Amino acid sequence: MTIKKTKLVLCIDRDNDLFEKVKITGPIIGREANLQAAMKLGLADPEETDTNSMLQAIKIYDELSKDYKVEIATLTGSVQLGFAADKEISEQLERVLAQFPAESCIFVSDGASDEEIIPIIRSRLKIDSVKITVMKQAKELEKTYFVVLEKLKDPYYARIIFGVPAILILMFAISSYLNLGWQPVAFTVGLYLIAKGFGIEDAVSRFLSNFEFSVEKFSLIFYLMAFALLMISIWMGYEAYIKAAADQLSGAKLVAKTLQSFLLLPTLSILIIVVGRVMDLMNEKKKYEIPKFGLYAISIILLWLVFTVATDWVLNLAPPYVSFGDFLLVICVSVLIAFVSISLMRGVKIDVVSRMKIENKEVLSEAGAYVGKIVGVDRKNVLMFIQSPLGQKFPVGLDTIVSIGDKIVVRY
Repeated sequence: MTIKKTKLVLCIDRDNDLFEKVKITGPIIGREANLQAAMKLGLADPEETDTNSMLQAIKIYDELSKDYKVEIATLTGSVQLGFAADKEISEQLERVLAQFPAESCIFVSDGASDEEIIPIIRSRLKIDSVKITVMKQAKELEKTYFVVLEKLKDPYYARIIFGVPAILILMFAISSYLNLGWQPVAFTVGLYLIAKGFGIEDAVSRFLSNFEFSVEKFSLIFYLMAFALLMISIWMGYEAYIKAAADQLSGAKLVAKTLQSFLLLPTLSILIIVVGRVMDLMNEKKKYEIPKFGLYAISIILLWLVFTVATDWVLNLAPPYVSFGDFLLVICVSVLIAFVSISLMRGVKIDVVSRMKIENKEVLSEAGAYVGKIVGVDRKNVLMFIQSPLGQKFPVGLDTIVSIGDKIVVRY
């Protein structure tokens, strides 16, 4: 008697239209479950291409079931796409493979953005074939349409295509109302281009992604307090600008006087947000992440100190007068404190992580790719040893750990 090979027909809904449109969560396993889900999705949105992909997967399942032991599954990601979607798909795939340990799979996709998940699938399972389902229309035009549509769903491109013009329109409206002319708009555009050119935008995005806004979290009250203080600080900055302009201050002194009134409350707002997030982490038993937020707090205080001394040096309206040498000294001391703080917080994080039981946990990269399993920890040399799917063992620093749960995510 010949033992049939096991194959998995895998359909991917990376942007999670199944949940967004018909409230069906993945993974969807089995022919009947997939057929019902496809029909519900098709009725909810007849133009949805994921319906065609699921029906294509069912057709392939029926064809293969004659010669192989086969199962069908649809995995769903996240409407946020990117890392969130890939991480969700990785976890669902592991649940499917635990239930049906297939030897290989047939990957079915509508080709819009699902193909980006192929490296993650391949890290766990051999792919025999890739089937791209395209509706019978002008294929190149359709492909272009879906590429544009998917990019618009990506928060990164949405910020550029919708966010930047929206900010400019608001700035023009505010400037016209306050009779400030085009200078604030030009300043905003210049500031954005500098942030974009020097990678500041990405750093700010990563920073903000660490703070989760939810009505179920204790930090909500801290975020609301911080928002109120930020609004007050904007009003204070505007009042200072009006007064400085009336006093006929111009150029650098006008900017410095405005910043001097604006700086304190935003700094306090960010510190309040950090405190709220730290309390969330303690409640969630994620103490290994607290040093990172401690570093954020120190960085914000140092930036406030540098900018405060800078404004005092530019204005020098009353004693004690601040010299340029004082300003340089503050910068040097701030850099030194920042360096010591980074080393100190890194040590605290490693100490917390080294006390946790992480042996035998599976390791994923930040992109969701499977790295291997932890087979040993050298706490003296701050290393963990990972065994890859091919049996190779290699060391990775404990300080590369990003998150710890059922699985460990590392910068790899």
